[in-house]
Amino acid sequence: MGKRIDNVKKGLDLVKKYTVKEAVALIKKTANAKFDETLEVHMKLGVDVKQSDQQVRSTVSLPHGTGKTKKVAVIAKGEKEKEAQAAGADIFGGAELIEKIMGGFMDFDVLVVTPDMMKDAAKLGKTLGPKGLMPNPKSGTVTFDVSKTVKELKAGRIEFKADPQAIVHAIAGKVSFPEEKLVENVQTVIDAVLKVKPSSSKGVYMQSVFLTSTMGAGFPVIVEQKASN
Repeated sequence: MGKRIDNVKKGLDLVKKYTVKEAVALIKKTANAKFDETLEVHMKLGVDVKQSDQQVRSTVSLPHGTGKTKKVAVIAKGEKEKEAQAAGADIFGGAELIEKIMGGFMDFDVLVVTPDMMKDAAKLGKTLGPKGLMPNPKSGTVTFDVSKTVKELKAGRIEFKADPQAIVHAIAGKVSFPEEKLVENVQTVIDAVLKVKPSSSKGVYMQSVFLTSTMGAGFPVIVEQKASN
């Protein structure tokens, strides 16, 4: 892999900052893995995530999807369970689905729970928490708006969260996507992270942004923003 990355880097200026459009074009040109690589966005933020008022976490719907259809499970009852089925949820159920997951069933990418079922679903925390699959109001996966949520998740809604190093890692589609669609997806992700800047964050909020493909080199990207004091 090291030799392959070295070959990718030949003739490239990895110090220069590129526009999103330039970086996407270079990634499409240099991606040479034997599979359809994912375009990734990595953003270093000027926040202290140890402070509760500086945590960055939200969701955004990519206009052109991720290139992968998520398998969505919904825990609900009555009419909301029927709503989940009608919206295209892959798996749906009430107490019996909770027990099934407790028993080791994990054949889904994201789990949605209605608020009235959270008391029962709370016992899934030890099972789903370490895998990042536990529903959370901040990620929009604890909601009564089942139909809208399922449709958005299937269409390409992603969640982003600053990690302990204050870096947000997000995906923006497949490298095989047309350039203009990738550019729009990337800009949508960047704009979404800028939009949720904590009011207590001081100085430069988005300190650096890199675009890369799954197996490729990283390209620093220019992001216009205003510093705050």
